[in-house]
Amino acid sequence: MNMNTLFSLQNKVVLVTGASGGLGSAIVDTMAAYGAKVIASDRTNQYVAKNGVVFIACDLSRNEGIDKLVEQAKAVYGRIDVFVSNAGVQGPAGPIELITDDDWDLVMSINLKSALRLCSALIPDMAERGQGSVILMSSIAGLRGNKAIGLYSLSKAGLAQLARNLAVEWGSKGIRVNAISPGLIRTPLATELLENEQFMQRRLLATPLRRVGEPEEIAGVAVMLASRAGSFISGQNIVVDGGTIISDGN
Repeated sequence: MNMNTLFSLQNKVVLVTGASGGLGSAIVDTMAAYGAKVIASDRTNQYVAKNGVVFIACDLSRNEGIDKLVEQAKAVYGRIDVFVSNAGVQGPAGPIELITDDDWDLVMSINLKSALRLCSALIPDMAERGQGSVILMSSIAGLRGNKAIGLYSLSKAGLAQLARNLAVEWGSKGIRVNAISPGLIRTPLATELLENEQFMQRRLLATPLRRVGEPEEIAGVAVMLASRAGSFISGQNIVVDGGTIISDGN
């Protein structure tokens, strides 16, 4: 085994959804830096293309939009080797009994249904080639109770279970499927929390590493799962949170 190529993504074609956000853009940039040919997708083009990245706009709340994304993405290089499902919305904050049917439909369609539809469209082609890696972006919110973002956490728990289901279903064809569950990461989406002094004091006391994570620390795990370094990892939900969920708060 050539250790110099353990994390290489040379000649791999990677599709990343939710590419314009803090995590998404970090994943796109890092995948490209490790040699991947990256296709980035988001609802609007806020991603500044570089490193040869190809951008495709897509509204993941619409089935026809998802189907068009698959068609266009496959047409760029003729195949997809790695799929990173990073797109997501938080939805309403507050008690879960107050969510509406529209809230449910929006959060579940973008966070969970679109991931399943994309997997269903992309994995069979990967299986024909005998290899592929799928990475679903979950959250530590899906691993513990939430009194403010219960709908979001349900969708994220569903993604972790989807990773396990697909890993079992497609493993014999050489397909690996995993989830990543980030903790609090320094992204634009987390700005309000990061600026809340009382919240941050409590959160850092409950986090053994006593800091928030950086987007590249999530991107690095995604590279590992996409590369030969992660070739015997499948069906896992990898928590990247500085130890928050294992802490006793001291």
